[in-house]
Amino acid sequence: MSINKRQIIYQEAISEALRQAMAKDKNVFVMGLGVRDYKGIFGTTTDIAEKYGPRRVIETPASENALTGIAIGAASQGKRPVIIHARNDFMFLTLDQMINGAAKWKYMYGGKSKAPFLVRGVIGKGWGQGPTHSQSIQSVFLHFPGIYLAMPSTPYDVKGMILEALSLDVPVVILEHRALYNTTGYVPSKPYTVDFGKARIVRRGRDITIIAVSIMVQEAVRAAMALERAGVQAEVIDPRSLNPLDMRTIISSAERTGNVIVADTSWAAYGFCDHISSEVSERAHGALKNPVCRIGLPECPSPVSKKLEDAYYPNYKTIYLKACSMLKKKAEKSVLDDPVIDNFKGPY
Repeated sequence: MSINKRQIIYQEAISEALRQAMAKDKNVFVMGLGVRDYKGIFGTTTDIAEKYGPRRVIETPASENALTGIAIGAASQGKRPVIIHARNDFMFLTLDQMINGAAKWKYMYGGKSKAPFLVRGVIGKGWGQGPTHSQSIQSVFLHFPGIYLAMPSTPYDVKGMILEALSLDVPVVILEHRALYNTTGYVPSKPYTVDFGKARIVRRGRDITIIAVSIMVQEAVRAAMALERAGVQAEVIDPRSLNPLDMRTIISSAERTGNVIVADTSWAAYGFCDHISSEVSERAHGALKNPVCRIGLPECPSPVSKKLEDAYYPNYKTIYLKACSMLKKKAEKSVLDDPVIDNFKGPY
């Protein structure tokens, strides 16, 4: 990639997507707790709050369920709401509206009425966020047809997927990891879209496939670089959207390498890891050299202390060790001694 291409950080890409969407369509408006705060949801709403004022960037009380009902009603009348939850954990309070309302809306009205809107939720540990402020609840929404869900890992993808989401006729959830907000990448200044249901092959490889989402894509790339020193060529796939999901790309890679690791930001059981594992095991069974390996959170709520967080959250070393075990390679001490990079800078 040319170094002359414009590089901006993840949070700036989100801000730019919202500015461009609101400039293009007067029906787009943003609401949520903290959207007009000086921190502006990690700086992603500061510009639009200043430009469009309180009529289109609406500060709300902590009434998540009611807020979602308002969005469904507004969307059914032609508006394009964007709801933001600074912590995705509070989206649990929206589930009745999201699942019994938004997800089923188009089906219950035979396609004659629709209620498309975008929900942004923030995931990840931050600094000591603990059991009720750092979960990744994608598996909940993935269980119910009618809701699209994406977890973009790059500035390019998050801008393109926000703009694409605001053109679709379905409710969309986009989950953003706190640790990604200050990561840098190429982003065109003009509007563009990134298709849902189309995975990105981050690195090509022939020996093992690593399917990773959100911040785990960065960890997978670092693991792949470490494996390369041992002569292992790891293919890294970023699904980008989890529903719709590009299984064709995943199965093609699994059939070619015969070894598969899935790395998620949530618990492995009953979630995205389990879904990919079962799909690959069923559809690429004859090509697999080893059982599919799942990497997720330990089966307990997340801790608060830094020392326990370091032990609780998987990273590139977790992926590297699993790959070495699968391929019967000796893990290098130099890799295990490398520091784990944490890009999170706050504000919370």
